[in-house]
Amino acid sequence: MKKNHLKTQYVICIRNEGSEDLVPGKVYQVLEDQIAARAEYIRVIDDSSEDYLYPASYFVAIALPQAAQQALFTAASSSSSISAA
Repeated sequence: MKKNHLKTQYVICIRNEGSEDLVPGKVYQVLEDQIAARAEYIRVIDDSSEDYLYPASYFVAIALPQAAQQALFTAASSSSSISAA
């Protein structure tokens, strides 16, 4: 079995109070940010392919199979290249 050397974490949004750019039920990729974590925030990549800090309580961590992670990465790459055109 091939081991994934990149530790990519995903979360699912469970609420978005005051953050209309988050969609409850949607999966977001997390970027490591230890300073934010100490303040109980996480850094996620939103639909604009930019990363922002949000309260950690707005999300639940999920484990995705490698195939699902690749599909999300491909979809995000496609949407960012379309918006850059």
